[in-house]
Order: sequence, then structure tokens, then C-alpha cells
Amino acid sequence: MMAFAGVSRFQWGRLLSFFILLVAVNEASAIEWNGNNWAHGCDFTGGDFSRAAIPGKECGGRCAATQGCTHFTWTRHNGGTCFMKRGPVSKANAFSTSDQSKVCGVIHESTSSPSGGRMVGKTTRYWDCCKPSCAWPGKAAVSSPVKSCRADGVTVLRDVNAVSGCNANGKQAYTCNNNMPWVVNSNLAYGFAAANIKGSDERGWCCGCYKLDFTSGPINGKSMIVQVTNTGSDLGENHFDIQMPGSGVGMFDGCTSQWGLPLSVWGQQYGGVASRQDCFGLPQAIRAGCLFRFDWFMGADNPNVQFVKVKCPAELEARTQCVRQ
Repeated sequence: MMAFAGVSRFQWGRLLSFFILLVAVNEASAIEWNGNNWAHGCDFTGGDFSRAAIPGKECGGRCAATQGCTHFTWTRHNGGTCFMKRGPVSKANAFSTSDQSKVCGVIHESTSSPSGGRMVGKTTRYWDCCKPSCAWPGKAAVSSPVKSCRADGVTVLRDVNAVSGCNANGKQAYTCNNNMPWVVNSNLAYGFAAANIKGSDERGWCCGCYKLDFTSGPINGKSMIVQVTNTGSDLGENHFDIQMPGSGVGMFDGCTSQWGLPLSVWGQQYGGVASRQDCFGLPQAIRAGCLFRFDWFMGADNPNVQFVKVKCPAELEARTQCVRQ
């Protein structure tokens, strides 16, 4: 080994270790993370416990839906493989690669919190048919505002400034029918929610996704991943108001003007219809979302949750066409 004047072998060893660490830090900082904690051209060492042959855009959602998965890497191995990983992790643990087709991401980033970054919250339910708050422009750094629809609930409006169906006059824009929740499996469902999260605002939560782990009532142990599309002045801190047709219009009613049905069909203003049978009085186009409440959701009444922010599943983003930047 070449020696430098006045530098001992011990000091040289420490200098060499410092330079190696400096290179590693530079590699990590070279990774360009997006707002959903994933990036191209990166990987994590070890931690693999499961894999799935799926497209890259579905890897983050699959990890979020898999018990114990905290981070992931997708590669072109065998035509496209999602490697799900577990264990304490942060973005600083990723290393850059020369293969830009690789995708890596973090679902649950380790923190000093004893609950692994999860927070305690509450849920309620609603379906007011109004244009969602995150459908207005300028709410957050997103690809585009949440899509709203004409009164048929299907035709997407291109005008982001279209008047909400909950306005007294000029009603144009309503919640799209596909904002109903749906079942992924017996223990997981996807959906949408209005939210108020402590320490944040619409700039921080619009079109973000959160995994809700239910901790009370008949669905204790089940989970939902919801994309936040709305908020409300009647929501408390760490409060998720999950969208389910027939669950009460709450403060605003766009449903009677959208569907031409009396308010009585929609049930109580807060709480909605009283039984599964009452769902059959709702328009057929959104009836499945009402039945979801009594079937997969097991009629649970405002269960408590532990929640954490996660990468949005592609299936949710496809419905709202809203992706955080």
C-alpha cells in the first residue's frame, strides 16, 4: 500500500473507511425519489420474503396489500418480478444501480415511533355525490385533480372548474360512480375517503394513500387502502370519512339532484340506510358500494384504525387519474 507522509496505517484505514462511506452516501443521494417514495434505478439489499410475477406499476400496491411487506424492488427478471421485502428500512438504505428499468420503493419507512410510524385514527362513512375537494385545481402537487363526472356518474368532465353538483345553481360536477369501495380479498379492500390528518393539509394529503388497519368492531383485523379525494370542516384530527353509497350525505346533498331520487331513499343524513335491503332502493349503478358496507365491511359502525401513509396502488390512481408528484 502506498503511504503518505505523516499518515499512519491506522489513520489511513480510517480515511479509507470515510471515503467508502462518502461514495455510498453520494450513490443514495443520486436516487431521485418521487412523492410516493419510489424511484427508478435502485434496489435494496436482502429482506426478500415473497415475490410475484406482475407489472412494475402494480408492485407497490401488492407490497402494501401484503402483510409484513415494508419495501420492494421490481426487476425484469422472468418477464417482470416484484420482490417483496420486510424489515426496518428507510430510503437511505437503497442503493443506485445502472439498470434504470429497476424500480424500488418504501411502503413503511422505519421511524422512532414504537408503532412503526402508524398513527391512531377514527373513521366514519358518507356518500354525498358532490364534486370532491381534491377535484379543484391547485390543491396539491399532483398530475391532475381528481376526476369528477356528469350526472350519469360515468362521463368524466374535462373542465376542472366545473360547478359542483352541491352548489345551489349551475350544478355540473358530481362524484364518479367508480369512487365506490371494492373488495380485493377477504381481509383487504380499496376505496376513497375524505380526511383530516394532524399536522397536514390538502397540500399534503390530496390524492395520497393510507392503509387503514381496523382495530375495533366486527372488522377488527381487516384493512383498507384508501386514496384521499376530499376533506370536510366537520372532520376531527386523524379522521377518515370513507366513501360508501347509502352511508349518509352529511353536510351537503348532491345525490337528490344527481339521481332525481328523494332524500329519504338515501337514509339518515349521518349514517345512511339502515339495512342491506335498503341498498336496493339506490340507483343500480352505485348499489354495489352500498352492499359492500353490509357484506365485506360487516355493517361496522365507525370503527377505529391505526393508519400509515403508503404508496398508492395503481388501481386507485387509475380511477381518479390523480397521482402525487
